[in-house]
Amino acid sequence: MAASHLQPFDAAAILVSLAAILGYLNHRFLKLPSSIGLTIMGAVASLMVIGIDWLLPGSSMSGNVLNFLADIDFHDTLMEGMLSFLLFAGALHVDWADMKRGRWPILLLSTLGVGISTIIVGSGFYFIAGWFDIEIGYLWCLVFGALISPTDPVAVIGVLKRAAVPPTLQATVAGESLFNDGVGVVVFGILLTAALGTSEFSAGHAALDFAKEAGGGAMLGAIVGWLGFRAMRSIDEYNVEVMISLAVVMGGYSLAHFLHVSGPVAMAVAGLLIGNAGVKLAMSDTTRDYLLKFWALVDELLNAVLFFLIGLEVIAVAPTLVLILTGIVTIPLVIGARVAGVGLPLLALRPFQSLGNMAIPTLVWGGLRGGISIALALSLPEGPARTVILSVTYVVVLFSVIVQGGTISGLIDRLKQRNKDITQADAEEARAESQ
Repeated sequence: MAASHLQPFDAAAILVSLAAILGYLNHRFLKLPSSIGLTIMGAVASLMVIGIDWLLPGSSMSGNVLNFLADIDFHDTLMEGMLSFLLFAGALHVDWADMKRGRWPILLLSTLGVGISTIIVGSGFYFIAGWFDIEIGYLWCLVFGALISPTDPVAVIGVLKRAAVPPTLQATVAGESLFNDGVGVVVFGILLTAALGTSEFSAGHAALDFAKEAGGGAMLGAIVGWLGFRAMRSIDEYNVEVMISLAVVMGGYSLAHFLHVSGPVAMAVAGLLIGNAGVKLAMSDTTRDYLLKFWALVDELLNAVLFFLIGLEVIAVAPTLVLILTGIVTIPLVIGARVAGVGLPLLALRPFQSLGNMAIPTLVWGGLRGGISIALALSLPEGPARTVILSVTYVVVLFSVIVQGGTISGLIDRLKQRNKDITQADAEEARAESQ
C-alpha cells in the first residue's frame, strides 16, 4: 500500500499549530529568545523520537516524521516560499539613512567578505575532512564554504531586535546579512555547477553569472518596489496597500525565478524601498500602522516555523559520530573565516570610514548561520558529499543559533560597557592634564 502524503494545507496546519504550542511553552516557561527556544525544542523533540524508536524496536515514529519532513521539503518551502516574505519583512525595518552611512562596508562585506570566507572554509574543510579520512573533492569543499559563509538575515535581524546596537552598525549588520544571503546563493549555484561537472568552470563565466543574477535581482527589486510605492502613493486604503505589498513580494519573487535573477536580492531591495520611501511618503498613519504590524506578524510566524523546522531536521540529517566530530572541529574554522571575511574589508576601509571598535566583534559573533545554509545543503544531489556537507552544516548551524545567538546580547552589553569605561578614563585623564 502506497504511503499517503499530506496535503499542503495539512502540513502548514501542523507546523503552525506546533510552532504556536512550543512558542507558548517557551514564552511561558523557558523564556528564551524565540529562535533559540524553538530550535532547541525541535531538536529535543527529534532526539525523543529517535530514543523512542531505539527503546521500542517496533515503533516507526522516526519514519513518520521523515515522511512528514519529505512532504514539507525544507529546501523548497524556505527557498521558494518563506524566504521572500522573511527578507522583505526584515528589510522593511532597516533605516535607509543609517544603511547609506554604512554602504561601503555593506558592499565589501556582502561580496568580498563572502568570497574570502568561502575560500578559507573550503580549503580548511578539505584538510579537516582528510584528517577524519573522509573522501570529498576540493570543489565540494568550496560548495560547503559557499553555503555556510553567508549570514542568515532571519537569525541576524532577530538578534538585532534584542540587542541595543548603535544605529549605523545595526544597519550595517542587517544590510550585510540581507545582501550576502543573495550573493551566497549565487556563489553556491556557480560552484555547485562546477562540482557536478555540468559546465566548464572559469572565473570569467562565474563573474558574468554573478553580475547577471545579483545585479539583475537588485534591478528587479528596485522596479517592483518602485511600482508598489507609486501604487500605494496614489491611494489611501490600508487593506489595498497591504495587498499591494503582498503582490510586490509574491509577484516579484516569482518573476525573479522566471528571469533567472536573484530573488533574495530583489526582495531585500524592494523591502528597503517600501520600508523607507513607501512608509514615509506613500502611507497615512493608519496604513503605516496596519502594514508594519501585518509584516511583523508574518515575520514572527514564519520565524517560529522556520526555527522549529531547523530543530526537527535532525531526524532527516541523522549524522554519524564521525560527522558530528567533524562538524565540531569545523566550527572554529567557520568563525575564523568570518573573522577574516569581516576584518580584512573593514581594515581596508579604516582610512576612509570606521564603524568603531564594536564592529568586528559584533559582525563576527552576530553573523549567525541559519535555515538558508541547511536549505542549500538539503538541495544537494544524493551522494557521499551531500551526507558529509549536510551533517557538518547542521552542527555548525545549531552552534550558531543556540550558542552565538544566545550570547550575542551579553557580548554587545560588555562591549558597550568597555567603551563607556574607556571614555570615562579618557575624560578623567584629560581633566587631570588640564589641572
